[in-house]
Amino acid sequence: MFRKTLLFLVSLSILTSLGMAADAQTATAKLTATQIVDKTIAAQGGLQAWRGVQTLTLSGKMDAGAGDSAARSQRYVQRVSPTRNMVAPDKTDKPQQVQLPFVMKMKRGHKSRLEVEFAGKTALQVYDGTNGWKVRPFLNRNEVESFTADEAKAQAQQADLDGPLVDYASKGTKVELDGTEKVEGRDAYKLKLTQKSGDVKHVWIDAQNFMEVKIEGTPRRMDGKMHPVAIYLRDYKPVQGLMVPHVLETAVEGYKETHKMVIESVVVNPKLEDTQFSKPQAR
Repeated sequence: MFRKTLLFLVSLSILTSLGMAADAQTATAKLTATQIVDKTIAAQGGLQAWRGVQTLTLSGKMDAGAGDSAARSQRYVQRVSPTRNMVAPDKTDKPQQVQLPFVMKMKRGHKSRLEVEFAGKTALQVYDGTNGWKVRPFLNRNEVESFTADEAKAQAQQADLDGPLVDYASKGTKVELDGTEKVEGRDAYKLKLTQKSGDVKHVWIDAQNFMEVKIEGTPRRMDGKMHPVAIYLRDYKPVQGLMVPHVLETAVEGYKETHKMVIESVVVNPKLEDTQFSKPQAR
């Protein structure tokens, strides 16, 4: 009799737990994709506020690699500029992540300009909304180079300065709810975004505060194979009525090392001339 009673109580406990889990799942997933998007945009400042953003400048520091790449970078810095130390030496001689100052300038029309300082020189990666170009002096390539086909395609797939959800329908994007998942221990809505081009991306929205917490990045070819990429968004702070993430961490599936971009300053609607996004004419 005791064993039967115990079995009943255990079964009841399991059923109750399953029921609670089902209720939690239902509570998280009961919103439609449209409702989730609306709540997300509202939580991040509101539709009109984001529509009013025509230009945006972000600045801070970004990881540039660790391990052997960091060691080579450090040696290069010392060779080019012996008095400049980018990373304090580790007493254990363990390679550290090199952090480089950056400035990202964005303008409506899918224009972007990334400037990265390295060893007293500035690397550039610029996109004018249609074509892209770059200058990589840290590789002794001081000439202007056009984007490769893969780079141009990846840049074209990137969202505009207001992200992938603001006015998504007018951008030709279809949004669907693709269930819920845990992101860094918290419940999150998983949204499936089918872009006008037919490309599919996923965005994860925190189920409590409705902030974007994870975005599917462009897969990278490493070791001869394509690896999924995820970008984690953290440390949201208010900037002129907008909520802007100040830490973005990129992770490549199958690799332990990640790369962070720490944003230290955000300027909304600075004056940015179109010439900053134009490719220099050959002399």
